[in-house]
Amino acid sequence: MSDQVRPLLPALIDWLSGSARIAVQVFLVISGFLVAKSLSPAGRSGLSDPLGAIWHRYTKLAPPFLAATLLAAVASAWAGNWMMHSSVSAPATLSQLSAHALLLHGVLGYPSLSAGAWYVAIDFQLYAVTALALWLAGRATGRRRMLWLMPALTALGVTLSLLYFNLDADWDNWAPYFFGSYGLGMLAWWASDRCRTPGAVALLLAMALLPASAALFLDFRSRIALALVVACLLYLFGRAETVATGRAWSVVNGLGRISYSVFLIHFPVCLMVNAAFSRFVPAGPAWQGLGMLLAWAGSLAAGAAFFRWVEAPLGRAVQFATGKIGLRPLAA
Repeated sequence: MSDQVRPLLPALIDWLSGSARIAVQVFLVISGFLVAKSLSPAGRSGLSDPLGAIWHRYTKLAPPFLAATLLAAVASAWAGNWMMHSSVSAPATLSQLSAHALLLHGVLGYPSLSAGAWYVAIDFQLYAVTALALWLAGRATGRRRMLWLMPALTALGVTLSLLYFNLDADWDNWAPYFFGSYGLGMLAWWASDRCRTPGAVALLLAMALLPASAALFLDFRSRIALALVVACLLYLFGRAETVATGRAWSVVNGLGRISYSVFLIHFPVCLMVNAAFSRFVPAGPAWQGLGMLLAWAGSLAAGAAFFRWVEAPLGRAVQFATGKIGLRPLAA
């Protein structure tokens, strides 16, 4: 549909298919900000049960992801009867689905069955790396729980990521490629702690700004510039207290609750709408533009339904099973 709409709105379509994709940096920075809040609010090293934390993250991400992946495989098979396009995947194999279930499809070289599947795997890798780093740092320092060790390790990871790994696309299936943006979010959380002295805040900000600035000076990347801007905004406003009441906030909170479901389900919805409009609707840009709007609205509606009937029930089932085997649920 976007190919048909491009002659009418070339600048918008080119921006959506190109520049708008760097919005993933926003997700990475916010995810790092929240993982620091969850696993190490004060920046101290130490995590008593890293494998439990990693398992909890996996059970939160993987079950709805696999359900959406199966829907994407079915949608792709159906859409292939109505159109020929690069977005239509080859029939899924058992090994391909297994790799997706383990969040290893990119690492093992399997094509993704859904748009955004790579991000779920990378988010899980980054969380696992952070949990293990906290545990190892705690083991190294014993009961002292050093306040500055984890921020220093994070700053080192950011530096290595931005100045080496992120410059080599061969690493884009692995956490080190993305840790620069993720680590900036973690440092933003720790720097925004109102209990810290001005000197400590200045040092944490330097840990974030210096490697990012050096990376942009040596090889400017718009995605890294955006990540740095988002990290600065989170530092300034990430802990601001707001009055979250009223209809507008209800809408925002509702969209926030279903956001992961929308992210997971949007590809099969868009694929089916695209196939239907390619087969049954005239090829004019106005008609195809209407299809794009319908796909967007349909993604939101399907995301709400997926959250209610798939993501939320799966989450309750995992919590029940976790309680049965005696594991303590962790923060999201």
